[in-house]
Amino acid sequence: QVQLVESGGGLVQAGGSLRLSCAVSGRTFSNYAMAWFRQAPGKEREFVAASSWNSANTLYADSVKGRFTIARDDAKHTMYLQMNRLNVEDTAVYYCAGGPGFGFWGQGTQVTVSS
Repeated sequence: QVQLVESGGGLVQAGGSLRLSCAVSGRTFSNYAMAWFRQAPGKEREFVAASSWNSANTLYADSVKGRFTIARDDAKHTMYLQMNRLNVEDTAVYYCAGGPGFGFWGQGTQVTVSS
């Protein structure tokens, strides 16, 4: 059974940092791109960042570019999202996704940024 489990969310003040982790079990995603998405209350889920299968290419939403960094450690079957200079607009549930067509998703981890 494939599982993606996010962790690392929490409450942080504006300007602070958090690092999210996404642990993959049940299969390897080393041949697939992986990504982070988020959904704020009352809003649609949106793309945050993605990493190609070999980490050679990364892509970021304009809203997080320069503040967030995506990384993956396939030896540990884990993907990360380092989030710096957080602001209240970053408050959301963050999800990781991977596999063919991003067909596998985690359950999400809550990030709350207070002003």
